[in-house]
Amino acid sequence: MSPAVSTVSSVSTVSHRPSGVIAGVASAVRDGGVIARRNLTVVRRTPGALVTGVAQPILFVLILAFVFGGTLGGSEYREFLIGGILAQTLTFNSSFTAVYLAKDLHHGIIDRFRALPMSRVGVVLGRTWSDLATSVVSLLVILACGLAIGWRVGTDPLQVVGTVGLLLFFAFAVSWIGAVIALTARSVEVAQSLGLLWLFPVCFVSGAFVSPASLPGPLQGIAEWNPVTAVATAARQGFGNEAPAGFQAAAGWPAENAPLYAALCCVVIIAVFAPLAVAQYRRVGR
Repeated sequence: MSPAVSTVSSVSTVSHRPSGVIAGVASAVRDGGVIARRNLTVVRRTPGALVTGVAQPILFVLILAFVFGGTLGGSEYREFLIGGILAQTLTFNSSFTAVYLAKDLHHGIIDRFRALPMSRVGVVLGRTWSDLATSVVSLLVILACGLAIGWRVGTDPLQVVGTVGLLLFFAFAVSWIGAVIALTARSVEVAQSLGLLWLFPVCFVSGAFVSPASLPGPLQGIAEWNPVTAVATAARQGFGNEAPAGFQAAAGWPAENAPLYAALCCVVIIAVFAPLAVAQYRRVGR
């Protein structure tokens, strides 16, 4: 091959690299949309799948507001509670990703997707997108339930919209954790167990329901830097909800910069778990 041909060939290859990357991203987005529509169609045909996402937050609101709330601040605690319920419920919704993706693996649906010329990222991305719709339903149910028990918004509409956007960004981020669990587990039962196992310490060793400053020893530091605490605090700030009188105020950078820290946590979670999910998807295929 002559040097001229070699040079033209190398330039041609370099010039097509950007278009290849763009095409790959477009393919992932397009295939992710197809998978998301397929998953939402399944939910529409089996609405019972939404029962947990709807009933669970209602039960937590009622139990914490009226069974424990009387000793924690009464009506003031109900204002404080909703931000924590939002953070906890959206974290728990990652278990939907783990269970339903594991079911698709078990029933051979993923094998069919793998046999098609589809983006590997798009298959997992579609699952996280469709589960984001479940989180939207859960969020609306919690806000409606909060209004029913006396919770009110004390900020302007722009702050409310920004807060809702942050909450959904967090829901999307933690769904990638569920995807990694599903693609790592060997059965639906294992995925369900692992998908719930990590949620309880993460959600309850946090500032979702109490002030982190009230926790003993090292638990206080863990709770202060817990992403769930940051999301709950950012939600309270965004909706204008104050802590009950007598609650110890959390201090430190995470508490003072809760929205920023929550957003950074979301970015880090996606940056870590999205590549892990895609890599595990490829490993399962082999």
